[in-house]
Amino acid sequence: MAHAHNHGAGDLDVVVSDQVGRRMWAAVAVCFVAVVVGLIVLWPGRSSSGDDPLGLDGDPVSAGVTAQAVEPCSYDPLLGCRQIELVPRSGDFDGERLTFEQPLASPIRGGDTILIDISPQVGAAPLIFFYDFERSTPLLLLLLVFVAAIVVLGRWRGAGALAGLAASLVVIVVFLLPALLEGSNAVAVALVAAGVIAFIALFLAHGFNLATAAALLASIASLAITAVLAWLFVVTSKLSGLADETVSYLGALGSDINPQGLLLAGVVIGSLGVLDDVTVTQVSAVWELKHAKPDADFAELYGRAVRIGRDHISSTVNTLFLAYAGASLPLLLLFREAGQSLSSVATREVVAVEVVRALVGSIGLVASVPISTALAAAVLGSRTSPAAVEVAPDQ
Repeated sequence: MAHAHNHGAGDLDVVVSDQVGRRMWAAVAVCFVAVVVGLIVLWPGRSSSGDDPLGLDGDPVSAGVTAQAVEPCSYDPLLGCRQIELVPRSGDFDGERLTFEQPLASPIRGGDTILIDISPQVGAAPLIFFYDFERSTPLLLLLLVFVAAIVVLGRWRGAGALAGLAASLVVIVVFLLPALLEGSNAVAVALVAAGVIAFIALFLAHGFNLATAAALLASIASLAITAVLAWLFVVTSKLSGLADETVSYLGALGSDINPQGLLLAGVVIGSLGVLDDVTVTQVSAVWELKHAKPDADFAELYGRAVRIGRDHISSTVNTLFLAYAGASLPLLLLFREAGQSLSSVATREVVAVEVVRALVGSIGLVASVPISTALAAAVLGSRTSPAAVEVAPDQ
């Protein structure tokens, strides 16, 4: 007999047979090899860094607004404009005092920090274009509060979860986005990226143990079901993926991206986070049940844990659907104001895309409950001796 330490599921040590443990880790190894091969095959070969198809000459420049006043517009003295005086904090015009016009309704006020694009003019003052407000300070403060909350409550596991989050962002920036821009198969890229994220995030957050392995395998299986369903209903519903204007902009910039594939990739990546949550919760529930009743067999563990999963699913599906509805709220209001019926609105591609996302994601979520529960119950149900479970040292 071999000890499989599960610090991700109630800080418990569970005695599992060597054969079951080897099978679990063999399955994890197969998935790992598949992900690595996918990374090698789909790794982007060219870099688009340094390209500036919009002619904006890189990132916008930060500038501090020193004053603003209402004065006659330069193009029509009968109209009023807001004259904004500012000082760029970087770039070729660093420290210089510049002015530009904005409409009267402009929210820019003295003391604001804004982002601008500056276009030099030969023999004339540079053209200044308002880009956006500079929000790095409040966002950084929010990030610090988030990190502190996670670390204080989760301690080392919280730190592991944050490390997994950082690794996920790296995978998206370094692999997913460049591979999609290169024109690789979007679904394949999304599945490989999701696999890498699942491996890193789960093992960092929950430890290298059989419980995490079970959650990982269940997540991958559920993700595969979600991808197949997404492909089936995107194709049969004839969703083009062009409802999002951003895709059209990417095409105008010369990006070789399949809009329909990009839509599918978004469904896959968007489903991963919720699937991880459900699979980890179900595996933890099975481990806790085994600890409470060491002689429980597969059938009892599965039945009790699935009942827990039903409550989790009922709340999570509603959360998932409301998240998509909230994101589409302005669009739904527009259609409602236009007097269109619910059936007419739901079949429009821009809304149907969100319907497919929500429903396919929910089906994958529901499927993850029996998959993760059965997998964990099969592992722990392989040994029913009352001495099979003991409390492990706290982390």
